[in-house]
Amino acid sequence: MKKSFYNPKQLFEPRVFTHAVGVSGARMVFVSGQVSYDRDGIVIGQGDIREQSEQVFRALDHCLRAAGASWRDVVKLNSYMVGLDSEAVNIYREVRAHYLVPGQLPASTLVGVERLVHEDLLREVELVAAVAE
Repeated sequence: MKKSFYNPKQLFEPRVFTHAVGVSGARMVFVSGQVSYDRDGIVIGQGDIREQSEQVFRALDHCLRAAGASWRDVVKLNSYMVGLDSEAVNIYREVRAHYLVPGQLPASTLVGVERLVHEDLLREVELVAAVAE
């Protein structure tokens, strides 16, 4: 498998993501949006953006492992956040940094939303991974 990371000189230099990632010769893994639910579907960290972010990334980690993938394989992240502000974004980036591989940051999108599927949820993240065959 080959991964290529592209940050065109015509665009700003990103610190926390890559503008484009190309993949060849890989098995693709698509992980549905994960939210801060426990095993019984109860919201963990009600009102706490850090705790919810940590739970979301733990859930993503479980999904990657179940699919035979790791964070090193992640090429795309889509994130949805209720209450999008600079403090919440910084917390998200701190938590995310514990999982992502420096120098191999995925292409990423972060969108502020009014509400997620449950009124107490503050964060949802989905991802795509490319695993060597």
